[in-house]
Amino acid sequence: MAGNNNHLKSLNRTYLAKTAAGLEEILRDELENLGAENVAILKRAVSFEGDKAILYKANYHCRTALRVLMPIEQFTINQEEDFYTKLKSIAWEKYMQPNQTLAIDSTISNSIFSHSHFVSQRAKDAIADRFRENTGSRPSVDLDNPDLRINIHIYKETVNVSLDSSGESLHKRGYHSVNAEAPLSEVLAAGMILLSGWNGQTNFVDWMCGSGTLLIEAAMIAFNLPAGQFREEYGFMKWPNYDSELWEKVKREALDLQRDVDIEILGSDISPKNLKAAEINIRNAGLHKDIVLKVADFRDITPPDGPGVLISNPPYGERIQVDDLHNLYREMGNALKRNFVGYKAWLISSDHFALKLVGLKPMARITLYNGQLECKYTGFDLYQGSKKDYPKQPPV
Repeated sequence: MAGNNNHLKSLNRTYLAKTAAGLEEILRDELENLGAENVAILKRAVSFEGDKAILYKANYHCRTALRVLMPIEQFTINQEEDFYTKLKSIAWEKYMQPNQTLAIDSTISNSIFSHSHFVSQRAKDAIADRFRENTGSRPSVDLDNPDLRINIHIYKETVNVSLDSSGESLHKRGYHSVNAEAPLSEVLAAGMILLSGWNGQTNFVDWMCGSGTLLIEAAMIAFNLPAGQFREEYGFMKWPNYDSELWEKVKREALDLQRDVDIEILGSDISPKNLKAAEINIRNAGLHKDIVLKVADFRDITPPDGPGVLISNPPYGERIQVDDLHNLYREMGNALKRNFVGYKAWLISSDHFALKLVGLKPMARITLYNGQLECKYTGFDLYQGSKKDYPKQPPV
């Protein structure tokens, strides 16, 4: 914020946590549970207030946050040169040294600028020129692992400048070393589980588990392991005000919140290659004793006695081609009705008609995005007699 001399001290200030569309309410709840104040839902983001401990906790605990930003300036521009001048006037020496590296992420909407890359380039020029004029040297760019990651958002004439406290996107948990076909983002997987209402106290099944992301996120929720359990680096660790003792305290407190549960977490996939990927990722997360894997067709899965939840990301016919996609969804419905009475089942797909072919009355439909694909995340309550008629044919 302009004119704030306590630029990085541990006072309450406003932060912005970015998320995927459809997960805003879940992220709001996560932040409120951490003790954040004045939490407000925005588009694909949640704003909140808190001290430095809340900033650290948001990065470490929030399963549905992609990045946590700290706004430092907001200004308006009428022409391109205004942007350079106002960026250059920010006291960047508060946040970094000239021998450090930076990276700039820019997004623009309805702006006088037409290319975000150009915005990032002009911002880099402004910051470099300020340092060169004041110190004789300038920071260099490092897109992969910068000392300071800067986020610039321009909407019409309004420019918001923030520091990225996360570094790499928070969906990169640190356990994923092998992917199967069409993997789910860890943030989307966690969001799907939390949206289902599953609280880690009943059995969990994913019968098309791919590389195991849903299984790992479910186990982390069940044992109350923080989302950042396996990450070693965050952007805030390179800030001038990084408090290593406070960070260690946040991690110690998280350790005290971990719990044991007596449930079964079961994953299966028809592809041995996928199962091998899942096995490696699960071992990376240290959860190989807590998750049972088997190579099997979904039709042959008999789950542990309910109650429980099945959550799965079946093929959509987009990235994974299936010979008869609609018949696959009919067969999933048959298997759910036959084997999963007493469970709740949630399936995500971009083929909205195929979901109707499951032949069960939905209890919920939520719009989510898997990458750029608009999907329906659909829940079914598998009590006795929950069947409904299949639709006869796709809409024209």
